[in-house]
Amino acid sequence: MGQHRARRFARSPTCQINMQDPFAELTSGDDKRAEESIPAILALGEAALPTLLELTRSNDPDSRWWAVRALAASPHAQTSDLLPLLDDPASEVRAAAALALYSFPHESAIAALVKSLFDEDTIVSGLAVNALAKIGKPATTSLLDVMEKAPLHVRILAVRALGEICDHRAIPALMKSLTEESAVLHYWAEIGLQRLGLDMVYIKP
Repeated sequence: MGQHRARRFARSPTCQINMQDPFAELTSGDDKRAEESIPAILALGEAALPTLLELTRSNDPDSRWWAVRALAASPHAQTSDLLPLLDDPASEVRAAAALALYSFPHESAIAALVKSLFDEDTIVSGLAVNALAKIGKPATTSLLDVMEKAPLHVRILAVRALGEICDHRAIPALMKSLTEESAVLHYWAEIGLQRLGLDMVYIKP
């Protein structure tokens, strides 16, 4: 459910239907009906937000997932609406929130997304990398801090994000990564340096 939905999450619905209670459809437990309810919910505009936010606090993880799905599609949703979902007990909901934040890149999400790099679910942590890269240079300082303190698997994620951001402040950390034993860390550091225009010229910091 988690991985399949995380990949499907960004797809826009193609069917638009009229329904008296689109929120009942959204939480029906039927994926097709839930997906088809999204246009009707979006048509409600900002008025849909209170109900969607209430659904993010539902005891049912499926309802929470679909609430995030709808919030991500709404032009009225805010980054602050999605941040609490990065701590959801269900990994598929955390993944949906991380993916949604890719569509709402804002500096206020940096700390929560950096925390998600440590998530035990690799889908969640991978989606957090994408969202941090989308935020761009404002995330550089926090990612460099991760490079100083985090376990190897998290530093690899941070290097991936730094390579996407292409901030010259990351050059010393990328260079330092080349002195470590991890081939994966080397790979992403090399990619980052190439994107910064340094190609294969490696100098110790």
